[in-house]
Amino acid sequence: MKIETLISFKGAHYPKSVILYAVYFYVRFAVSYRDLEEIMVERGMDVDHATLNRWVAKYAGAIADEAHRRKRPTSRSWRMDETYIKVKGKWTYLYRAIDKQGQTLDFMLSERRDEAAATTFFAKTIARNGWPDKVIIDKSGSNAAGLFNMNCLLVIKSWCWLIDILQVKYLNNIIEQDHRFIKKITRPMQTFKSFNSAAATLSGIEVAHMIRKGQFDRSERSGFTQFAELAG
Repeated sequence: MKIETLISFKGAHYPKSVILYAVYFYVRFAVSYRDLEEIMVERGMDVDHATLNRWVAKYAGAIADEAHRRKRPTSRSWRMDETYIKVKGKWTYLYRAIDKQGQTLDFMLSERRDEAAATTFFAKTIARNGWPDKVIIDKSGSNAAGLFNMNCLLVIKSWCWLIDILQVKYLNNIIEQDHRFIKKITRPMQTFKSFNSAAATLSGIEVAHMIRKGQFDRSERSGFTQFAELAG
């Protein structure tokens, strides 16, 4: 059955395939917008770097939303951690969660690293993936507080079980390793000029990473083909 999407390319001055190719190439490979501009010219498309930036900001987040709806089911044993991303010269925090097999659960860019941010992230991740049985985190007090707030909700709902919270750093090596792909792609970008642009771009990078992990299709179809299908 065909899945309908709300992603619209109406009014775009370039074909949908060209836009998606540019967005996918940027979020999948470690290139700058200037590099991508040259790559597009070599393929016969004269697109300036500012336009490429607008495409990523406009479409990457929408494709990520569709990716969450279509990804394969994940397990109920989670690993959660955050990594640092520079936006406008200041460090922000990319909250990320994967399951015990390394499959991406969710991600969220935040200007703060505190209980409120952690609570928002866990609520968002649970809404998209269901309740976990166990979550492994580092020694962060704010992350522990966020999970405590989730357990409080379970008590209020009169559920007969709570999330098992483990704060054991070495058990979280799997997500620390998973951060490396994200950091590798963002390194040439140096610093993002706006929070919204950073959030959209990181969403696209996460989708490209999910495709690499086989979270949508384990066949031999190309990553770009799968990325384009998410756009409808």
